Amino acid sequence: MPYFVYHISIAATGKKNLTHLQTFTDYKSARALARERRAALATGSAEDVRMIFAKNQVEAEKLLSAPRDERVVGED
Repeated sequence: MPYFVYHISIAATGKKNLTHLQTFTDYKSARALARERRAALATGSAEDVRMIFAKNQVEAEKLLSAPRDERVVGED
């Protein structure tokens, strides 16, 4: 399965705008691009660069768009 790298920006409505940057077959190349792009972002920016491992681009966008639950640390 390939690695997808996305630029994510948050619209005023709170919706995530996903921009596909590149697809890689190996982890190291994808990680290098993601780190390089993150370093170029302004500090405190509402934008992010994410790397995701998925079967295809549709699944990657679905996973990145899904809301994530808050992590609760220490409660059982």
